[in-house]
Amino acid sequence: MGNIKNERGEYAVRKRERLLQIKLSEDQKKKLLEEIKAFYLDERGEEIGMIEQMQLLDLFEQKLAPVIYNKALDDAKAWYSQMMDNLESDFYVLYKNED
Repeated sequence: MGNIKNERGEYAVRKRERLLQIKLSEDQKKKLLEEIKAFYLDERGEEIGMIEQMQLLDLFEQKLAPVIYNKALDDAKAWYSQMMDNLESDFYVLYKNED
């Protein structure tokens, strides 16, 4: 979030842009809620209620998951590009000497 100038040169507070939300199945949500609860109990020695679990899961879904998802896409693209470079060089290795 930050301040930006509007068309009249006045500063206006910019609303935080909402990232695309990752949709999880009910089974995935249930498992993640259990993981959040276990984390708080194991790492902090605290019981965490269902509302707090759901709030944390919502935060992860809305704010963190898209960032991680996009990073995974970037990594997959880089891997794919490397494989295509290897494919091209491997292709030319197959050429026979025509002398």
